[in-house]
Amino acid sequence: MTEIIFEVQEDEAEGGYVATALGHSIVTEADTLEELRHMVRDAVQCHFGDGVSGEMPKIIRLHFVRDEVVAT
Repeated sequence: MTEIIFEVQEDEAEGGYVATALGHSIVTEADTLEELRHMVRDAVQCHFGDGVSGEMPKIIRLHFVRDEVVAT
């Protein structure tokens, strides 16, 4: 595996961000983007560190999803 993709959404209820890996059981959250980057790296290392879950990804991609409501 060369990369893993996380879908990142803002947590409207509590603030901060939630990152969910696509195709893997990895979810993490943080208050700031800088903290989120650190938490995502840590979560990936924990998930793939034992080698059971597969090869450690070389690239972590954060895909930011933003909902916007437009009044009619």
